[in-house]
Amino acid sequence: MRNPKDLANPEKLGRYAAERALARLHSRKLDTRQCPVLFEAPLAIGLLGAFVQAVSGSSLYRKSSFLLDSLGTQVLPEHIQIDEDPHILGAMGSAPFDEEGVKTQARSVVKDGVVQGYFLTSYSARKLGMKTTGNSGGSHNLSLTSNLTKKSDTFKGMLKKMGTGLLVTELMGSGTNYVTGDYSRGAAGFWVENGVIQYPVEEITIAGNMKDMLRQIVAVGNDVLIRGTKQTGSILLENMVIAGN
Repeated sequence: MRNPKDLANPEKLGRYAAERALARLHSRKLDTRQCPVLFEAPLAIGLLGAFVQAVSGSSLYRKSSFLLDSLGTQVLPEHIQIDEDPHILGAMGSAPFDEEGVKTQARSVVKDGVVQGYFLTSYSARKLGMKTTGNSGGSHNLSLTSNLTKKSDTFKGMLKKMGTGLLVTELMGSGTNYVTGDYSRGAAGFWVENGVIQYPVEEITIAGNMKDMLRQIVAVGNDVLIRGTKQTGSILLENMVIAGN
């Protein structure tokens, strides 16, 4: 954080870490299945980051993205919006200009699920025959939101909305193929039934394709977390493959 007053309380942070560690004791494995998956907010930010990489100039001009030629096309559900605002006072991703000195500006990156713009530097823009978007050095205060999010969509509310499925709290490895969109990562978390956590799980793999995963975002929680230049709440996906026993 840029303001020391916004730093987490050390005692609360320590208690939170201890509670999470204790909650993972006596973890079980799962049988292979398909089910809804809820990514808690810190991991949901990773999904937003994967989208950014797929629509960044360096990936696009090298043709190493699963979202080639996606400008103006529907890649997320209609209720999803992604906005960029580089001018939020005191935010980690705020900047009047990018690393090339290009003026930054607030913009809609995704509107109603449709891609409105890429993330381009001067070089990648020239390679694509386009104009820079002022994103040399990365995105600026990027937020993913849903028009369907309600006050009741707290973390517990999101568990209830999922009903029965997998809550993912930890991911291992870098199993995303940005050319094809294939996604496969080791995971750990909790099995949930009727909106209530039943027991911790580990030694499983979650798999899918990023194109399908982005389209299958059912809900976004109001448990918004800001990490660096990105923010989102927990994200619920309609269905993924869980590989276990």
